[in-house]
Amino acid sequence: MKSDSSSPELKSENSESASRGQEQNALLEQTVIRGQAIIEGIFDSFSDSEHEKLDDAELHEHDEDLDEIIGRRFSIYRCDALLGRGGMGRVYLARHSQLGRACALKVSSPTTAHGSQHLSQFVQQEGRIAAKLIHPHIVTIHAVGSERERFYIEMELVSGGSLKNRLRMEGAIPPIKALEWVTSIGSGLDYAHRHGILHRDIKPDNILLSDRGTVKLADFGLARRLDFPELPMSGQVVGTLPYLAPEVMQYGEHTAASDVYSLGVSLYQLLSGRLPYGGQTADEVIHHVLSGSAPSLREIRPEIPLNIAECVSMMMSRDPFSRPQDGTAAWHLLSSILGQLRDVDSLLREALGHDPDISWIRCGEKYRLTVQLPDGRQQKVFVESSSHRSDRQLLLIYSTCCPATPTFYESALRLNSDLSHGGLAIREIEGVPHFVMLDTYPRGTVDAEELRKSIQAVAQTADSVEQRLTDTDHN
Repeated sequence: MKSDSSSPELKSENSESASRGQEQNALLEQTVIRGQAIIEGIFDSFSDSEHEKLDDAELHEHDEDLDEIIGRRFSIYRCDALLGRGGMGRVYLARHSQLGRACALKVSSPTTAHGSQHLSQFVQQEGRIAAKLIHPHIVTIHAVGSERERFYIEMELVSGGSLKNRLRMEGAIPPIKALEWVTSIGSGLDYAHRHGILHRDIKPDNILLSDRGTVKLADFGLARRLDFPELPMSGQVVGTLPYLAPEVMQYGEHTAASDVYSLGVSLYQLLSGRLPYGGQTADEVIHHVLSGSAPSLREIRPEIPLNIAECVSMMMSRDPFSRPQDGTAAWHLLSSILGQLRDVDSLLREALGHDPDISWIRCGEKYRLTVQLPDGRQQKVFVESSSHRSDRQLLLIYSTCCPATPTFYESALRLNSDLSHGGLAIREIEGVPHFVMLDTYPRGTVDAEELRKSIQAVAQTADSVEQRLTDTDHN
């Protein structure tokens, strides 16, 4: 079990080793900055012959701080800078000499490689499993291998840094942005769980930002197949203390629901800028997780919407059966909340922003759209949210056909039975009952393409009904 940089270490250190650690961290920060600065264009002039001229990396048998890897040859890679480090090794900015590909290369520490045969087997096996995951929000693993008793994992290079770094630089993240990021990671977790793979170490350190702002879940080297037994690891629990689910702390067994818990803690931290549970020692943190309550997000940041705070509470429930049970359920929940927070105007802009045949204006709480039809006719369509509570709210798309006079009832019923999209309903317009063509979608999950197609279908069908019942074009 690893400790987070903002949580207590699991083993006490004397003042001398603590001072040494501070010096190492300062050196690491400088190297990370250098590594990120030289990512762009670093490999353009490097050839295979130059790779052969490099000195071999010097690997220390017991202390990775004494390794000489940067600027040297490690297996088929040239390592140019240190990008980060974790409990099981360090990650280098590297180049694959045969493919000319920039990559992130994770090299195990000597204690990881030598300390446990089970651990070495575990990481290499799970690295190969995780390499099968190809998803836009998962960092791709290209290769797994070993070199002079150090195993390594070659990963896709994501150059924007981690969300932990973003938190360190900017503090708490705006609620909508944090929710967008975690929803994207939820889609990656959904993909992994559907392929039978647990992550087991989800945290902001392992969520990376690309230079285009896309988030990707990294460090699937600790992943495990759901149908594989957990390999013993010398009594250690895999994961990082503040993000571990209560049942993992108690019993050591990871499940899909424990991944969801870790994702919930990550969202809590992004929203609040702090971890939900603190303590001066690991035992205190564990005690708070198992028996305490996390401070209310809305007390820390009152501007956080209630449905986001409730979503985080659900994902962080102490009872695993009260959480979304896997990545699929978590992704659907997060997507639903995100959809509820997107205003109708932004949905319309995404759906219709480049359509010259549709214009719209806002009229109070609803939007009135004018749709130009192919035969020169036009139809008005209205879009508004229903009055249900937020988790049951619908998006209503409707268009007026004609007044609902009794002489039209039989014809309207016959037409309604033939409709393939939406349905005819009676709705009061300015106090007068009208036939309207109506379509609805759950407010939280409707996407722009669905909205665009629905608006066009409602407009065309309502115009057709109006024409057949009244032979006019008033709406």
